[in-house]
Formats: sequence, C-alpha cells, structure tokens
Amino acid sequence: MVLLAWAVPSPGVAYETDQFSNRLEPIEDSTKLLNEQVNQSIRKAISDWSGDRNDRRVVNRIYHDIGGHHWVDKLERWAMKSPDVDRLRTPRRNSIYSGHPLWASRVAALFGVGPTIKLNETLIGSDKIGHFISQGRKFYRRYLRYHDETRAGEWSAFTERAIFGQMATGSYSNADLVANYEGFRFYHSLFEDNVVEDKPAILVWKEDHWEIQRPFDWADHVNAYWDEALNTNHYDRLLYPHMKTRLMTYCDDYRNQPDMYTIDEEPLLQSQYAHLELRPTPELRLPVLCESQSSGDLSVHSTSAEP
Repeated sequence: MVLLAWAVPSPGVAYETDQFSNRLEPIEDSTKLLNEQVNQSIRKAISDWSGDRNDRRVVNRIYHDIGGHHWVDKLERWAMKSPDVDRLRTPRRNSIYSGHPLWASRVAALFGVGPTIKLNETLIGSDKIGHFISQGRKFYRRYLRYHDETRAGEWSAFTERAIFGQMATGSYSNADLVANYEGFRFYHSLFEDNVVEDKPAILVWKEDHWEIQRPFDWADHVNAYWDEALNTNHYDRLLYPHMKTRLMTYCDDYRNQPDMYTIDEEPLLQSQYAHLELRPTPELRLPVLCESQSSGDLSVHSTSAEP
C-alpha cells in the first residue's frame, strides 16, 4: 500500500483508458477540432516574436499553452470536457479493469479509466494527447542532447515501466510509447523538412520572424498503434491472467465486427517503432484470442508474464 500511496495521482485523474468497452458504438471523429487547437497554439507561439531564432523557445511556448505541469495537460483536459468533442465514456465498474483484485489492478481499480475519442479515424484514449504533448517534448529535448532517437526513447520506456506505468498499474502501454514518440516527431517537424514524409517543416525562419508553411495535422501522427485494443498492453504476471479472462468476454463484439480489430499495414508500423522498446502481446489481440477460444485452445502462449 505504500507504493499505491506514493504513485496515485490526484483525485479525478485516470491512469488508464479502455478501447475495448463500447467499441462498436458510433463516435464522431474530432481530428478537425483538435487540429485547430494545435494550430491556434502554434500561431500564438510566434505571433509576437522578438529576438533571434530560438527553436526551444517555440517548443516551450506551445507546451506551456496546451501542455502543462500537472497530471492532465490543458489540451487533454479540453478534449475530455468540451461539448464539441464526441467521447466514449466507460464507468469504472464496467471497464476492462473492473472486478480484478486490487493487488493486481492497483491504480486502475481505484480511479477507473479516461474517455476514448477518435482522431484520424482511430480510437484513442484521451491520455494519449498528454503523452503526445508533454512526454513528446521530453523525448524531443533528449533527442537534442543525444542526437539519437533510440537513446532518447530509453527514458520513455523506463517511465512506462516505472511509476507512470507498469509499477503503478500492472500495465505497460505500448500505445503510450508510440504517442510519446509521435509527440517528438511533431516538435521536430516544426523546424525540419521531411520529418513527416514529403512535407516541409511547419515553420520557417525568415530573417527576423517565423512564418507558417503548412498546418499541423493529427493525421500525420495518429495511427492504429495508438489504439490499445489493437496495440494491446503488456501486463505483468499479477494482472495478466485477469486481463486475458476479461478480454475473452469481448469475443462476441469481435465476431460481430472483426474489421474493428484489425491493423492495416502492420509491418510498416512495426518497422517504424522498432526502436521504442515496445512489448508486443499479439496473443491478447482479439483475432488471436477469440479464434483460440472458438477452437477450444485456451492455452494461448503468453509473452506478458514478465515482472
């Protein structure tokens, strides 16, 4: 219990999200709405610029405008509360983490799950916005120090293993690591061409001021690996058997709409994120889990029973 007292976030903040529950309910895509929020922040960051070029100053202005030093970033909180953003809400008692022993689910059992929204036609937890903005900035700053994406990503993986991830929740979110990395790519793409393939940098320096060359678009960053029902979490040995049993209860949903549980162009995504220390759990994806259930083979090999 000492660990829980140390690791628990402030009241009202959820550690986890759930893209399995209510997955088949229709939800409006919010890409356009959140694009405008980020583009507005970029415009604000450079609108009253004075002095020489300073890339870090631009990054910090954006971060302080839509990120934050608290548990929930400003843009994340806006997405959770704005009446314009469509959301899937899952009460704590109905989530994939409900009903498990406290010693297995830990913080997730205490605080429930955050809402799910849709960006780039992909279901993502609202927490991924915070990962993108705040953890992405930290990733970017480490990249500037090391000039090595793999080394910069090591701390990102460490925090997912430690109090912001598996130590506190039993869950190591591969999708969190992807969102962290894509946040880095966003900050990098502010100033560098072709960070987003075949696109110029968002900003260009002209003599004594910044100009915007192209708008930011979440579609350049969000993909199926942000969706925790597709890029499933890695669970420690305490939580794993409970999650495997719970996920089997969604097999009827899978059989009703199997296309909602498939990943297009996965080899490309695997290659793109191979350096991020993801811990794949393909045996917990519903196409695998439910087909095994149908065949009567429930001894699906576990790659997730590590501490």
